[in-house]
Amino acid sequence: MHKIQDRITQVNIRIKNAASNAGRNPQAITLLAVSKRQPNALIQAAYDAGLRDFGENYLQEAVEKIAVLAMPEARWHFIGPIQSNKTRAIAEHFQWVHSVDRLKIAQRLSEQRSPALPPLQICLQVNIDNEDTKSGVNVTELETLALAVAELPHLQLRGLMTIPATQYTADNSPFVRLQTLFERLKKHPQLANMDTLSMGMSGDMEDAIAAGSTQVRIGTALFGERTH
Repeated sequence: MHKIQDRITQVNIRIKNAASNAGRNPQAITLLAVSKRQPNALIQAAYDAGLRDFGENYLQEAVEKIAVLAMPEARWHFIGPIQSNKTRAIAEHFQWVHSVDRLKIAQRLSEQRSPALPPLQICLQVNIDNEDTKSGVNVTELETLALAVAELPHLQLRGLMTIPATQYTADNSPFVRLQTLFERLKKHPQLANMDTLSMGMSGDMEDAIAAGSTQVRIGTALFGERTH
């Protein structure tokens, strides 16, 4: 399991260098380990090596991991598409949800989050490139959704998430466009406390950090290519 420690070190070096190049504090950027389809032993090793934030796409798999792994300080982030029949389990087991793109889903998460638990931390997934194959709220509908979600009890709207198109040019960066939308939304008093931009993965984290990402979602660079 020494390899996971080496990989964490290398990813942290990339984050530090990207932050330095952008004039940012690397401590302001959270490394979110995308642990979907990874074996429990490897996730436990990552936790033992110091990681605390883990992202999962598949609900049943995630709930089983949360129950089995000895990771009391872990923060679990749901980052996959959300179906209405999955909201209760998400509300019960996760601390963060990055993939809210409809008011109905937010309302269900709010209703099903126990008042005894801390508020569920919410990012709105934005379909920044308006791709038919991807989830996410359309840019034109983002402001209306954000203002509505901010009013719901048991949720705390933290910011925005996106999965950009694979190909993009420097003068039309999806990360810069999302950051611009983020700053525009924060001009609303009820959205002024938003502080999270969840963007950047193994192949593009440097571009995302340069544009202001506060959480990079890293799978392959930490765990290697998945075999299934």
